[in-house]
Amino acid sequence: MRIIKNIFNLGFISLELGILMICLCNVWVFGLTNGRTYTKISKIPPREIALVLGTSPKMKSGLSNPYFTKRMDAAALLYHHGKIKKIIVSGEKSKGYNEPAAMKNYLVYQEGVPGDIIVEDPKGFNTYKSILRCKDVYKKKNVIIVSQGFHNLRALFFARNNDMNALGFDAQDVNKPESFYRNQAREILARVIAVVYFILGVSPD
Repeated sequence: MRIIKNIFNLGFISLELGILMICLCNVWVFGLTNGRTYTKISKIPPREIALVLGTSPKMKSGLSNPYFTKRMDAAALLYHHGKIKKIIVSGEKSKGYNEPAAMKNYLVYQEGVPGDIIVEDPKGFNTYKSILRCKDVYKKKNVIIVSQGFHNLRALFFARNNDMNALGFDAQDVNKPESFYRNQAREILARVIAVVYFILGVSPD
């Protein structure tokens, strides 16, 4: 019985420590990015360029991905209101799949954004790589990052820790309970991983 009790106590302590770690990591991310995300176009200060983070243009059903279209809407809004002069669309390009091209096409043909101000980054395989390439490859530090709000916090955390003067403009979220809760839960854990990588000095793959 004593062994079972000790195992139970150890498990309970581990659970408490895990929850504490999750809370502390998320507080750190929120603290570092506080006041740097915007939802209203009239409030966000202008920057030279927007970095639009990629996602699949289509869902598994073949229908348009609302996360994709809302990000494009937000990027176009920034341009048409004179908040930015250029746009980097960053995402994955692989055989038979090209997020940046889809993003540029949508911005040009659906949103009326001039094609010559859009730069395609085909190696934005994840959030961290998109942020790092924006700074190191395209030499842009004063940027507005465009994604949904739950995602922008982690993106800004990466940007701030790489000495970028970044702001976040939150694209409209998708009002489906199953999507909302799934994405929130995933981001809570992703922020923990981001903090751990930062503390260890490791770059996320």
